[in-house]
Amino acid sequence: MPLAVYILGLSVFALGTSEFMLSGLLPPIADDMNVSIPQAGLLISAFAIGMVVGAPLLAVATLRLPRRTTLIALISVFGLGQVAGALAPTYEVLFASRVVSALACAGFWAVGAAVAIAMVPVNQRARAMAVMIGGLSIANVLGVPLGAFLGEHFGWRSAFWAVGVASAVALVGVVTRIPYIPLPEKKPQLRQELAIYRDRQVWLAIVITALAAGGVFCAFSYLAPLLTDVAGLDSGWVPWILGLFGVGALIGTMIGGRVADAHLFGVLLSGITASTVFLAALALFASSQVAVVALAFLLGLSAFFTAPALNARMFNVAGAAPTLAGATTTAAFNLGNTSGPWLGGTVIDADFGFASTAWAGAAMTVLALAAVAVALRLQRGGDGGGLVRSRLIAKGGAAHGERTAPVAGTAECAAGSPTQP
Repeated sequence: MPLAVYILGLSVFALGTSEFMLSGLLPPIADDMNVSIPQAGLLISAFAIGMVVGAPLLAVATLRLPRRTTLIALISVFGLGQVAGALAPTYEVLFASRVVSALACAGFWAVGAAVAIAMVPVNQRARAMAVMIGGLSIANVLGVPLGAFLGEHFGWRSAFWAVGVASAVALVGVVTRIPYIPLPEKKPQLRQELAIYRDRQVWLAIVITALAAGGVFCAFSYLAPLLTDVAGLDSGWVPWILGLFGVGALIGTMIGGRVADAHLFGVLLSGITASTVFLAALALFASSQVAVVALAFLLGLSAFFTAPALNARMFNVAGAAPTLAGATTTAAFNLGNTSGPWLGGTVIDADFGFASTAWAGAAMTVLALAAVAVALRLQRGGDGGGLVRSRLIAKGGAAHGERTAPVAGTAECAAGSPTQP
């Protein structure tokens, strides 16, 4: 495996830490910026919104740009966004810095995945993507708890400075180790790719992904105040429990990735059902310290056990659009990461308490289960998605060397999972 692939994994570690670390920093940010916890939670939504918008736009906008130069520019902008966040004098400036950082993050994912695949033989593509996604998993196991630890002992701004330093290290690695990658000779036909959005199974896949991710993120975003204000744990425990969530996420991703190919709908139904049960249990037993610690691990496990199947489903039904399929998956995950914290903040503002975020999240995952049931029924009725793909092949797309839908679990599937730890 080329060292450059590991450099991309290091870069993703910085990106992922920045994306998820605010879940452990909301109380100090709210105090310092003189805003409420729900308003601070909107900073998480701001990053997710930037990813939703940035993933498809930058996937298209950077298609004809040199890959190495694009990566250098994007990781530089991302690092400057962290510096701007660390120096932000007002909530509004901090909010804007999160949006800019997210746009750069989304673009780096889109280009970095293509570069990683281009640097290795065909039979090592999945392994290369596993290295990149591994950077995101490690960010949840180490980076997010470390950010919470820094915020607890040195102030929340120190966490932003730390990610800025990690971004600078990643920039040096990209400049010195990423080789020149020639652009593909055949340019994607975006008009044809946009046709996937006429397929109702594609829209169902978007809805399922957004609701499944949003349900868990609705509670996870406010886990720190729930642990301290409801369960009564000392704030020093927060980094460790966030790390426990990350360990569950890492284990869940490994298990889900192994079984999703053969049992895609089984993984979707069982994983989302488990998340629903764990969210309800978190709401019911939020005052029990033992329960919330165990449920933090179990939520990470169930949520990211489901994630590989969510990615694979999108590529199965949108295989005619290799450029937009991954970007659409990224946007769908982050649509959930936007709506979840917003809904959680709404129920907190309505004076239902921090534990109510788990009930709200469970409501979202129940809707996700309903959408899975509809997709499964359509599949069994002969509408398995990919109708647009069939039409494109009938027009001779395959004759020109275009690939059909990637097999679930391949590198192409993995490339569409930038928001899953």
